[in-house]
Amino acid sequence: MSPQLISRSRDLRRLQDEGYEIEVRSGLLLMHHVPYVDPQRTVRYGVLVSELSLAGDVTVVPGTHVVMFSGAEPCDHLGQPLEALINSRGRQNPAPGVEVDFTFSSKPASGYPDYYTKMTTYAAILASQAQQLDPEATAVTFPIVVDPPEESVFRYADTASSRAGIGVVSHRLQDLSVAIVGLGGTGSYILDLVAKTPVREVHLYDGDKFLQHNAFRSPGAASREDLEEAPNKALHFAAVYDRMRRGVIAHPVYVDETNVETLRTADFVFLSVDDNTARRRIVEELERQQVAFIDVGMGVYESNGQLSGLVRVTTSTSARRRHVHDRQRIPLADGAAPNGYQRNIQIADLNALNAALAVIKWKKLCGFYLDLEEELHSLYQIDGNVLTNEDTR
Repeated sequence: MSPQLISRSRDLRRLQDEGYEIEVRSGLLLMHHVPYVDPQRTVRYGVLVSELSLAGDVTVVPGTHVVMFSGAEPCDHLGQPLEALINSRGRQNPAPGVEVDFTFSSKPASGYPDYYTKMTTYAAILASQAQQLDPEATAVTFPIVVDPPEESVFRYADTASSRAGIGVVSHRLQDLSVAIVGLGGTGSYILDLVAKTPVREVHLYDGDKFLQHNAFRSPGAASREDLEEAPNKALHFAAVYDRMRRGVIAHPVYVDETNVETLRTADFVFLSVDDNTARRRIVEELERQQVAFIDVGMGVYESNGQLSGLVRVTTSTSARRRHVHDRQRIPLADGAAPNGYQRNIQIADLNALNAALAVIKWKKLCGFYLDLEEELHSLYQIDGNVLTNEDTR
C-alpha cells in the first residue's frame, strides 16, 4: 500500500524524491532520521509522525496541523526545551509498532496545503537547532527504497483508526478468522461491521438468494440489476465487500450436518439463522470444537397497529456455556412460533441494532472494548428502550 500511495500522491512523492526517509504505516505518515537537539545539547535523530487524510490512494489537504514526535525532549541549541513547539508530553501508541513521546503544534495562518509543506516545516524547525551544533545534520539521506510486504487486508488505508489514534487497539482483531452464518437482515449488518475491522478472513455462509425484500433490510443500496439477477446472498455480499477489503470468502450453502464441521477453523462465529433445527446442530458442533460464538435473534409482534418486541444477543465461549442450556437462552427446539420478523416486516433499524450489539460484544471478548460485567445474554426491549444484561460474571 505504501509504494502505491506515495507514487500517486504528489506531496509524498516529492518528499521521497528529495531524499526524506518517509514511510506509510497503519494510516500514518512517518518521517525518519529527523535531527534535533536533546537537553544535553547532543544532536540526535527522531521520527515525525502525522495522520494521513486520503481520498482513495491519494492524499488531500491535511486534516490537522499537529504532528507527533518520537524521541527525547527537543531543545534549542542551548539545551532549552522548544516550548513554543511542544503541545503535549507523554508516551502514546497511535498504531501498532509506532510509539510517540510528544505532539507538536505550529500552525501557519492559512494551514498546511499538503504533507510536503507540513512535514518539511516541522523537520526544518528541529534541524535548524541541530545544525548550529552540527552543520551536517540533515533529514535528507536519500535512503534505498524497498517495497514493504502487503500488511493490510484493506484495499485502501484505514485512516479512521489512525486519525482516532486507536490503531493498537484495532490490531487485536487483525489475525482472526470470523464466520457469519446467515446473511439475512441482522447477518448482513454484522458483515458490514466486521468487514470494517482488520480481521484476516470473513467467511460467509448462506444458501438463499438475495431478493427484493432483502434489499430493504440490508446495508447499502442494491440496484435493480442486482435484484433481477437474484444472486446467492453469500456471493452477492462477498462481491460487494471485496471492493473494500480482501479475505471475504463466500460459501453459497446452508450449514447443516453435512458441512457444519467446516466452522471448526473459525476463531469466532456469528449465528443469524431462523431455523432452530439448523441452529441446534451448529451450536452442538461449535461447543464440541470449543469455538466461541454469538447467536442473535428478534421477537417482534404487532400490537394495536404498532410493533413491539425484543432484540437478543447471546454469547457462548469455551469457558462459559451452561447458561445456553440451563437457562435456555437460545431457541434450540424444532420449529418456531411465528412472529413479525419471520413475516418479513421491514425493520432494518432493529436488524442494525441487533448486529451492532453482537459486534460490540465480540469486540469486548477481543479486548477492544472494556467489559466490566462480562455479560453473556442481553435483551433490548423496544417499548421503554430498555437494555438488560444477564448471565454476568
